[in-house]
Amino acid sequence: MVIAQTVPAPESSRAARALTDAFRSGRPLVYIRTPEEERVARILAETGAALAAPSSPGHPPAAVPAWSWSLTHALHLPNQPIQLGTESPLAALDFIAAHPHPGLFQLRDFHEPLRDSPAVRRRLRDLYSLLRDTGKFIIISSPVRELPVEIERSVLYIDLRPPDLTELVSFLRDETSQLASPPDEPLLRTLAPALQGLTLDEARYALRRALADHATLTPASLPFLLEEKRMLVNRGGVLEFISTPTTMDIIGGLENLKRWLLERRKLFDMRESLSQEIVPKGLLMMGIPGCGKSLCVKAISSHFQLPLYRMDMTEVFSGRYGSPAVAFADACKTMEDLAPAVLWFDEIEMAVTSTESAGEQGRIFAFFLTWMQEKTPGLFVAATANRIDLLPAEMIRKGRFDEVFFVDLPTEEERTEIFRIHLSRRGYDPDALNIPQLMEFTQGWTGAEIEQCVVSAITKAKLAGTAVNPTDLVTLAARSVPLSRSMKEQVNHIRAWAFERAIKATPPKGLGK
Repeated sequence: MVIAQTVPAPESSRAARALTDAFRSGRPLVYIRTPEEERVARILAETGAALAAPSSPGHPPAAVPAWSWSLTHALHLPNQPIQLGTESPLAALDFIAAHPHPGLFQLRDFHEPLRDSPAVRRRLRDLYSLLRDTGKFIIISSPVRELPVEIERSVLYIDLRPPDLTELVSFLRDETSQLASPPDEPLLRTLAPALQGLTLDEARYALRRALADHATLTPASLPFLLEEKRMLVNRGGVLEFISTPTTMDIIGGLENLKRWLLERRKLFDMRESLSQEIVPKGLLMMGIPGCGKSLCVKAISSHFQLPLYRMDMTEVFSGRYGSPAVAFADACKTMEDLAPAVLWFDEIEMAVTSTESAGEQGRIFAFFLTWMQEKTPGLFVAATANRIDLLPAEMIRKGRFDEVFFVDLPTEEERTEIFRIHLSRRGYDPDALNIPQLMEFTQGWTGAEIEQCVVSAITKAKLAGTAVNPTDLVTLAARSVPLSRSMKEQVNHIRAWAFERAIKATPPKGLGK
């Protein structure tokens, strides 16, 4: 029997489209690796509707029914009694073979009968031929991949990724339909991206967390959804959700970098309508420690209006999550499911290097180079590095990152701006503290050293019960030894190395903004 070639609805989910295409190609056996067996049932119901066969004149097409079986529950249709006599794996396969109508048959955790019973393996091989062109399809769902060699070439294997936006919108619509004031469609589409990367069960917990505070979903529900997502993502250990982004306004100077980000933000927002080679992939910031690279990454997240995640390479190499190369690859793939987002690699030179080509670092390096060029367009990678001389040429060549910026020691104008930012943030009037006088004592200072000078002056004043005055700042500045003097050789080496290898984040003096 040939199933009618009905085109799926435009709102079909990615998973349903993949299964529909597989069934239309005539493949009778599919193996889906996922712990979300209830989600598979939802997807099969959607697929059955897409495979709807013509009915009698005047009646709508009849969807292909989706059956379900497990070791604890015999074959049955949703909300229908079980088919007596189909409790055992062999009996279930015999029922499928004799069933006279098209159907989708989900066999849950069927890898165990396949592993333990030669008879089950033989019967499934029989069905591979018997079911061809009958409109009947067997779908094995399991949280593990365990395919006997006898049937491995006969089965289409699918590694089910987390739900896409279409699935999440449909899920939110179903879960909130019984509320007194169900949210409208535009709001559902606004909130759904906050759940990307989660399973439907995890999304349900996040939704309940949001509804516990409000009777229905509103724009104010977004922080509750993201908070649940933060806890779930952080549970994995390798990825960390950064919930304290900042803005470009509190970064002093770096006008070249800011201008570049403003331009790339426009392209990133248009990513759905642009070719993949034009969509920004990411940037690498190298330079002197304490000059604001990490702060810039947090500002990028805020500027792009995207969630920020940090890859914890210490955890990757800890061994707690298996092979470091596998843990790294899994985390990168997880980030693609969480896209659109910003992924932060801090001190990337300590983790991604080609110096040990045969070891774990070499395998990570090889994977990273390919992944940076092939990853999903909705993921922006922001990497920072201090020991830039450790970075191999393959890492900084064009095509891996869109641009490589060098963050140098701040100029006098930038130091003035940084002082003003840190004083204003703490409630002090910069004009009353004679900042120009400080410039003489802060040559070669980093932004972190300027911030610590302000913090130390405020701390000293609080302890003395007085107000901060210009003398406090000057005294502390005069006593401090900046990194550019204590580590002069290393700083000069970094600056010399980056001179012709990167774009300066600060425009040369006299060129303007």
